[in-house]
Amino acid sequence: MTALRAGVIGVGHLGQHHARHYATLPGVTLAGVYDASPDRAKLIAERHGVQAWTNLGEVLTQVDLVSVAAPTSAHFAAAKACLEAGKHVLVEKPIAVTSAEAHELVELAARRGCLLQVGHSERFNPIMQRMRASIERPAFIEGHRLSAFGERGTDVDVVLDLMIHDLDLVLSFQPGPVEEVRAAGVPVLSSNIDIANARIAFASGCVANLTASRVSTNKMRRLRFFQRDRYVSIDFQSRQAMVSRRVQGTGPRPTIDVETFQAGDEEPLRLELESFIHAVATGSRPVVSGEDGEAALNLAGRVLDAIGQFTQRHSAGDVSAAAFGHDSL
Repeated sequence: MTALRAGVIGVGHLGQHHARHYATLPGVTLAGVYDASPDRAKLIAERHGVQAWTNLGEVLTQVDLVSVAAPTSAHFAAAKACLEAGKHVLVEKPIAVTSAEAHELVELAARRGCLLQVGHSERFNPIMQRMRASIERPAFIEGHRLSAFGERGTDVDVVLDLMIHDLDLVLSFQPGPVEEVRAAGVPVLSSNIDIANARIAFASGCVANLTASRVSTNKMRRLRFFQRDRYVSIDFQSRQAMVSRRVQGTGPRPTIDVETFQAGDEEPLRLELESFIHAVATGSRPVVSGEDGEAALNLAGRVLDAIGQFTQRHSAGDVSAAAFGHDSL
């Protein structure tokens, strides 16, 4: 069977790793890379002994599948061009900037018979894969995704940069229709929102409380799930988890049994690309489909709308990042 030919559009901080994995994964051959900076494209191409394409047209004549790892603001145009050319696409998260763009990409992929996968890599984090079976109908979900400030990703709000990982994870447990979204957020070091908190209530009764910050002194990537008979805490950074279960002891009252887990060190991105290649080769539905990416973006849009309403109610001088806690500054 002939190996699929892969290309990478955007080989910056993240895209260079797409190229690295395509160069070594079975079933695929890295054909070349493209970047808005010809010097950057040349550097990464020489690293893997492949072509450095100078325009998108060259990409589309020499590949079967493409990773779009350009800045978020460029996702829609690049992914649309690839899908129109009949290429299978993995577009990094978020799928696009607006819900309208996301919907257009999903419909275009369906019309062209192309596979569209969205790069929500936390779905492939080994600890998430290991613990998923322990999570059933959570009543309350609490998430913290905090990082230090850096220029990368600041072309969009922190909701699209960081929180969207957790929005996708929450939706992956199928909590049902969203009933209410309340949120707050403020810019701190960039012109966009750098720290945000959202409370999302679902018709099922499940409530998710998510905080995202890119101006924190401490890095944290954690989700906690509260269920009737167990509590599951997942640390995506250390790849550790803890499950506390209610068990019936020998006495009159139940007791709590605690079990800890440690996942392996496989790279989520590599597992994600393996899954993408397998889906293309077999024609199967991707783990994170274009529809999944659209749903996460739609919910992110509702969070941003709620932040806009919050901002209208409170003048900038009344809200400080410190109000969000967690050593935000």
